[in-house]
Amino acid sequence: MKKGISYWAYSGKTYRQAFGYAKQKGFDGVEVTLDSEGEITMKTTDEQVLKIKEQAEEADIALYSVATGLYWNCPLTSNDLKIRRQAKDIVRRQLEIASLLKCDSILVVPALVDENTAYDIAYDRAFDAICELAPYAEECGVAIGLENVWNKFFLSPLEYRDFIDKIGSPYVKAYFDVGNVVYDGYPEQWIRILGSRICKIHIKDYVRENRTLAGFVDIGMGDIDFKKVFSALEQVGYNDFCTAEVFPAGQENYEAVDKAAAAYGRIFK
Repeated sequence: MKKGISYWAYSGKTYRQAFGYAKQKGFDGVEVTLDSEGEITMKTTDEQVLKIKEQAEEADIALYSVATGLYWNCPLTSNDLKIRRQAKDIVRRQLEIASLLKCDSILVVPALVDENTAYDIAYDRAFDAICELAPYAEECGVAIGLENVWNKFFLSPLEYRDFIDKIGSPYVKAYFDVGNVVYDGYPEQWIRILGSRICKIHIKDYVRENRTLAGFVDIGMGDIDFKKVFSALEQVGYNDFCTAEVFPAGQENYEAVDKAAAAYGRIFK
């Protein structure tokens, strides 16, 4: 397994700075992010994306995935047809950017369930959207990794598994976040159930009793048993990147990266 870190860990830093520091701290790769502002947005040209690829090569750092937070405001399951179409455009652009960067996966939030969007409706819309997008993912040679997040969707590993299996494409997989299931589950169990469907892993930690967003803590300071997590990953044959998804809380230094590197030094043993 390889050590990765999200670009979101770097506040106010360029990709060039992020790549150099990631290499210095022992990370094998960086997960790039498609954002509303910054170096990679929906308006970023192919040429600009390729320059970022060159910067990673110069730093000898791997690029392997493209994440985004744009789906929170533009969900694939919106009641507004125009927004759903925009969300599909985001997926397509993620796939294109990933292909340019030679990444093999992207992170997609497949649905948002709320008081205005019923679970069954969200399920059908998400399923139809991903089925529609899967052929383009195959064309790009990039897997769509569906993430389990706090969106009131994929509430069990069985549903998560079956959703992917029903789509039936080798280019639709699970982007599993170990910290996001601690609220009411055990990540090692989800890993064994999802098995080979997992294309990428997000690593963060959580204090189960908190039951709010404040429960997310530095890696190794919560309730996750990382020995069990890594044992489960080994059992299912996972040998790809484990991305530290950590955030700097507005600080424009490298504290979040330093903490993640130190935690990885412990848990990867």
